[in-house]
Amino acid sequence: MLAQTASLAPPRPAQRAWATPRTPWGDPDLQGLWPGTDFVGVPLQRTEGFGTRNELTDAEFSARLAAAQKQRDEDNADFDINNVPPEVIARGTVGGPVSPPPHWLERGKPSRQASLIVDPPDGRIPAQTADALRRATERQRARLGHGPADSYEDRSLYDRCITRGVLGSILPVIYNNGNQIVQAPGYVAIRNEMIHETRIVPLDGRPQLGPAFRQYLGDSRGHWVGDTLVVETTNLTDRTGAGGNGGFNLYSAATRLTERFARTGPDTLLYSVTIDDPQTWTRPWTIAFPWRLDPTYGFFEYACHEGNYGLKNILTGARAADHSAPSTTP
Repeated sequence: MLAQTASLAPPRPAQRAWATPRTPWGDPDLQGLWPGTDFVGVPLQRTEGFGTRNELTDAEFSARLAAAQKQRDEDNADFDINNVPPEVIARGTVGGPVSPPPHWLERGKPSRQASLIVDPPDGRIPAQTADALRRATERQRARLGHGPADSYEDRSLYDRCITRGVLGSILPVIYNNGNQIVQAPGYVAIRNEMIHETRIVPLDGRPQLGPAFRQYLGDSRGHWVGDTLVVETTNLTDRTGAGGNGGFNLYSAATRLTERFARTGPDTLLYSVTIDDPQTWTRPWTIAFPWRLDPTYGFFEYACHEGNYGLKNILTGARAADHSAPSTTP
């Protein structure tokens, strides 16, 4: 009888496979606010002992959760010392001299992904070429005898509020990790929150600029491969790189970046980028991590511009330190 009753129940509707939404003109719709905050704290390179495994075990993930809780305790301690747990005080980590209060820190959401680099399979940056090692040596020699702020040129482009470059603007860091995608017929705009930069990417097949034109964000051209937006960027300079805030893993002007943006669900998008620079690394390498759609994300003004008070005060402070230093002349 029970079996007969069950057979009379209405069949469940088949679940539809999720499909990428379309814009009114028919392109895959990638628009929205896609902060990379969830992956703050995931290292760029994988710990060597992981080998080709890019997912944490339960024990490793528990350790990452514990480290995140410890960081939250220390953030709260910096902000409100009157409510600091005794065990945090005992660690002696209360009130770091440069620790900002937690209301504008972005610490991320602990992830099981072991590293942002997914290729090579070991999650490590490939070996540098002989030319890259030579350039690094020349940069080091040029800084001999220099202080950290003898000139504005001693500070990074990020310190000077000029740019963080393409990847420095997208890789998750301490705060302001907002990314926004806006589309129009024939164009995609990719906007970054920190240093308020925007790339306008044409999709009409126009040729890229000639090699004489170099830009901090390069020259980007896009096309669709199925529902995936592929953006190829050339004409970069050698002043930015593939690291947090653009100041690490500097690449050469010969670099080609190939980015892919593909929605994988109603509120997820997979971002990946392949860095191909034969003058710097012995093989191309790829970074990949998901973005999460957040329409409520506060995409704030980043009030920083070239020549602002920060750089003036850095140089002024360095000159004051010079004057107060003991004389070395006989």
